[in-house]
Amino acid sequence: MRILLVEDTADVAEAIVAHLSRIGHTVDWQSKGNDAARLVTDPYDLIILDVMLPQQDGFSLLTRVREKGLSTPVLMLTACAEIEERVRALDLGADDYLIKPFDFRELEARIRVLLRRSGGEATNFLNCANLSIDRKSRTAVLDGRPLELTRREVTLLEIIAARPGRIFGKDELIDRLFSVDDTPNANTVEQYIGRLRKKLAGAGFEIRTLRGLGYQLVLLPAGAVHHP
Repeated sequence: MRILLVEDTADVAEAIVAHLSRIGHTVDWQSKGNDAARLVTDPYDLIILDVMLPQQDGFSLLTRVREKGLSTPVLMLTACAEIEERVRALDLGADDYLIKPFDFRELEARIRVLLRRSGGEATNFLNCANLSIDRKSRTAVLDGRPLELTRREVTLLEIIAARPGRIFGKDELIDRLFSVDDTPNANTVEQYIGRLRKKLAGAGFEIRTLRGLGYQLVLLPAGAVHHP
């Protein structure tokens, strides 16, 4: 999923970006509150927000996010263990908080919870017809058979499988799959969709191309099997 990280301590931010990128997330990093404020309207699946920031602190940025009517999950990072600061963050609209220093396993778990909650899921498993995606291990199985997918292929499959019937435009998929430092184009998305179709032989759904609109995952009638 695409995550916005707002953290001014470079070594902490670099470690978070490297760790989350390894498990398949796309992460944009900003170190200053004002710079981050210009990005919060982008289609992020999650915002990780440090409290202490130059120019504009995390509380002000969080307030701005909620005043814009954005429901993007926000995970606050704080070096302060005082209950007043945590209560303030939650009252301003934060979905969760994590006290520094933290274990990356806990960070991963809290991210999974927030992404599940925003997607209406109760567990780490996303099931679609005969496909199951494990959000924790970033793996997928089809009829019990492990699929050999790249991290970005898993993310793309997760995005469209979570909303069968919904049409995803190419621009939206580019925004959710790639960071601001990448240089993808419409052909890049087409290539990823093409690879997925080949790997999903036997799926109980198909990924349709709607000319001029984008892509749509459509469930097939019971007993029908999709052969790319």
